[in-house]
Amino acid sequence: MKIGMRNILLAATLTMASWPALAADPVEITVQRFFGACDADWGTNTDVSKAVGECGIITSQINKFVADNPDIKINVNTVEWPGYDQLTAQLASGEPPDVVTIHESVLSDYQSKGLLEPLDAVLKAAGVESSTFTAAGREGVTKEGQIFGLPIDSHTMLWHINMNYFRKAGLVNDDGTPVLPKTADELLAQAKQFKEKTGKPYLVQSMANEKGAFYRALYIYLTQMKSDFFADPTHVKLNTPEAKKIVQLFKDIYDQDLTTKDQDYAASLSGFTKGDGGVLLNGTWVVGDFDALSKEADNALTNGYAVYPYPPVFGGEPAYWSDGHSWAMTKKDRTPEQVAAIGKFLKFMADHNFDWARTGHLPAQQAVIDSAEFKALPHRATILSIANVAKPLPAQVRHQFAVNDIIGEEIASAITGQKEIDAALTDAETRVNDLLAN
Repeated sequence: MKIGMRNILLAATLTMASWPALAADPVEITVQRFFGACDADWGTNTDVSKAVGECGIITSQINKFVADNPDIKINVNTVEWPGYDQLTAQLASGEPPDVVTIHESVLSDYQSKGLLEPLDAVLKAAGVESSTFTAAGREGVTKEGQIFGLPIDSHTMLWHINMNYFRKAGLVNDDGTPVLPKTADELLAQAKQFKEKTGKPYLVQSMANEKGAFYRALYIYLTQMKSDFFADPTHVKLNTPEAKKIVQLFKDIYDQDLTTKDQDYAASLSGFTKGDGGVLLNGTWVVGDFDALSKEADNALTNGYAVYPYPPVFGGEPAYWSDGHSWAMTKKDRTPEQVAAIGKFLKFMADHNFDWARTGHLPAQQAVIDSAEFKALPHRATILSIANVAKPLPAQVRHQFAVNDIIGEEIASAITGQKEIDAALTDAETRVNDLLAN
C-alpha cells in the first residue's frame, strides 16, 4: 500500500511538473492624457504610420505599446483639455494616475509642491538620456536641476493659409508662395484687398470662450520687439507703447470686419476647412490634419494649404511664443515593477518621437529634428526655423495657464470694444500681479 501511494504521489508530481508555468499578472499602470477621444477611428489601430492628427497618433502609439508589451496593462484615462482641474483633484484625493500629459509651462506648478517625481533615474534605467532632447525640450522639463518630464514636442502659433483664396485675391508671389505682410499697415491693406476680391474676411479667429490665442499673439509680437514684459518673473508690465500697438492692430481688424467673429475654437477650425476666410490663427498641432485635408478632393483647402510663422509686422528679430507637451510621473506609492513599466513606456515614446512630430509639432528629440525624414515632411521647410527662435516664458513664472487666461481675456475685451485699450492692459497687469503676489 505504501509503495502504491508513493507511486501515485510521484506520478502526480511529474504530471504537475510538466504543466506550463502560470503567467504572472501584467504590471498595471494608469496613463492620463488629453488630445481628445477618437476610439471610433483609431481605437484598435496599431500601425502608427497610418494615424493622422494628435488624437489618432497618441491613441495608436499607446495601442502599439500595449501590443508589444503584453506584460504591461495600461489603463488609459482621457481627459478634456487641459485636464489640470481633474489632475489636481486626483492628487488631493491620493489617487492620481501614474503617468500624465502635462504642459512644460505647468510642470513647475506641480513640481514645486512636491507632487511629481523626478525622472532622472527612471529615464536612465530605461536607456533614455536627456542629452538627446532638443535644447527647448531639455529646458522645458528641467526644474531645479532635475528632469521632471519626458518632453514630447515644442509647439507655437502659426498662420494657416488658404492658398486658393490668396490666389483669387492676387496675394501670391511669382514662385507660388503667399504674399505676407511686413508691417501692420501692409497687413491691413492686404486684408482689405483680400475681402474685396474674395468676399471673405482675411482672418479666421477663435474669439468666443477663447483666451489663449490673443495672449500668444501679444507674446509673439512683444518678444519680437524685445519688450521684456516679464523681466521680473513675479511682476508683469503690460501697459506699454508696444502692447498698445499690437492690441490696436487686432482691434482695427475686428472693427473693419476683416476677421470672423463669435466663433469658438471648434467653430474656427471647422470654418477654416469650409472656406470662412484666408488665414487661421492656430498652432502647430493642426498642420498634419490640414495637410491631409488638402490632399482630398472637394474641400476649401484642396491643393491650397500653406503654413508660415507669424510675420514680424512690428519689426524686430524673429521670436515666437513656445510651450511643450511632456509626460510626467506623479508622486505616489508604486512597486519597482510599476516604475520599470513606466520607464519602458517613456522609452517607447522617446523612440517614436518622429511619429508624434507628424502632427505638426516640432520634435523633442534632436536626432528627429535633424533627420532627413522629418525635414521631408510637408511644410517643415517653412516652419522649421521656429525651433531655434521660439521662446517660452521663464520657468520661474508660476501659474502660467492662469496668466495666459487673464491677459487673453483683457485683450479680448479691448479688441471687441468692451474696454478701452489702456484700461484693459492696466487691468491685465493688475490682475496678473495680484495673482503672482498671492
